[in-house]
Amino acid sequence: MSSPKICIISGPTASGKTGLAIELVQKYGGEVINFDSLLLYKEINIGSAKPTIEEMQGVIHHMVGINSISKPLNASDYMKRVIPLIKEIHAENKLIFLVGGSGFYLQAVLYGMFDSQTTPQEILDQSEKLYKDQGIEAFIQILKEVDPISYKHYHANDHYRIRRAVEHFWHNQTPFSKVRESMLEGREDNSNIKKYNWDIFHIYLDLPKDEHFKIIQKRTKQMLNLGLIEEVKSLLNKGFTGEEKPLQSIGYKECIAHLNGELSLEEMEERINISTRQLAKAQRTWFKKIKKKEFHPLKDKARIDSEFKIFLNKE
Repeated sequence: MSSPKICIISGPTASGKTGLAIELVQKYGGEVINFDSLLLYKEINIGSAKPTIEEMQGVIHHMVGINSISKPLNASDYMKRVIPLIKEIHAENKLIFLVGGSGFYLQAVLYGMFDSQTTPQEILDQSEKLYKDQGIEAFIQILKEVDPISYKHYHANDHYRIRRAVEHFWHNQTPFSKVRESMLEGREDNSNIKKYNWDIFHIYLDLPKDEHFKIIQKRTKQMLNLGLIEEVKSLLNKGFTGEEKPLQSIGYKECIAHLNGELSLEEMEERINISTRQLAKAQRTWFKKIKKKEFHPLKDKARIDSEFKIFLNKE
């Protein structure tokens, strides 16, 4: 009996992952499970680039719009929901497409979570006070000094992991990157891949940075034309504060700054483009360490189809 199959479609933001997934499902069958963290939330649509019902074209998408932005999900929460979902879909002998760009969520599904020690309350209090007084910048500077590997590893928007890494250092006086390194060494043997005997084909989409930046700029304009500012205004009018973690993500935080009079329309658009390019760079760095097959989303469609067919027919 052949192993249950999972096709991962990953890559930096705005690289065409959703479009490719829909094309492959329509041709070969299967269902999509999203691992893009922003698509998990029901209130945010335009700034998260959430596919519309029309764009989904009848393809089943799981883990899209399942939670409120007032109750953010972390990678552990995500994994606990997705593993039973994968088992359920595989029990129906269906192909699964795991699609997204949030590497830590994918890592949680494939390899499980790192075991973390309980952080003492006084450390958590110290962390919360610093965060309220000086914001994430203070943590970034500390991390740069005490744990340069983690500093390079985490994107500046990833407040949760940056804070956890600093708290780990305060508590243990050792860099968290050392812990992560030792855990990664044994992850293949303890992975969910091995546990559930998954057969995986990982399609990684990417394109030259200058070409990609033009797509990013075009997408930002499209989001603004679709009403991103109005979406943010509506959320604030409904009582959301703007401090919710998903509203601190790219697109939303710049819109909030614009509405607060801190950025002009042009500055806001430029800031979104630059931040998106920085996010893409961080995603590229993260996915470097993952085994995958790399493809150009526009030029390699025939090769993707050919290699995907080989994967499907493999016993």
